[in-house]
Amino acid sequence: MKVLIFGKQASGKGTQAKLIAEKYRLVHIATGDIFREIRKEDSELGKKVRALIDGGKLVPDDVTTEIVMAKLKSLGKKGFILDGYPRNLTQVKAFEKIPIDIALLIEISDAEAVKRMSARRICNNSKCGEIYNTLVKKPKQEGKCDKCGSSVIQRDDDKPESIKKRLETYRRETAPIMEFYKKKGLLKEVDGTRPIESIFREIRGILDKIKH
Repeated sequence: MKVLIFGKQASGKGTQAKLIAEKYRLVHIATGDIFREIRKEDSELGKKVRALIDGGKLVPDDVTTEIVMAKLKSLGKKGFILDGYPRNLTQVKAFEKIPIDIALLIEISDAEAVKRMSARRICNNSKCGEIYNTLVKKPKQEGKCDKCGSSVIQRDDDKPESIKKRLETYRRETAPIMEFYKKKGLLKEVDGTRPIESIFREIRGILDKIKH
């Protein structure tokens, strides 16, 4: 099975992607995780990616496509769930030669996205990186990571101005992809405002109808 998953930042698509990967034994490919690793590097690419992400912008199409295609090639015939690609119509065109079974869209409002993203906190220790949320998952001791004791901070790209830029980018570049896959009959929309278990139950119902 080959699955794409889409959604605004903080829609919960990453959580659902992990659940899907575990349930259906798929390889979970998250471009965000790949970029975060590259971002830590002191290479030219690392510096470039870091500046783009911190400014609420997307990594260039050619770089993203090269990274994703290399990963997919390494999988052989294994099924996958791809989270974070394609992000615009240019990437869609580059990706067309890869047949997919379904494209899932986890839908939440802009207001809900801002609320969730503003509440996100992360451990400042790059070797740990534990994620917290002031609404649902606070560290036991305020400002300190439960796992390693390092400081817990709010990332620059989780602050209001950067959030607005990211949502504008999503609407401008990512949203048209939904129309593309909708016309192909591959898009399934799922309400992302419900509890994780309820969302996953609906997704299972959708995926179980697909031939493996």
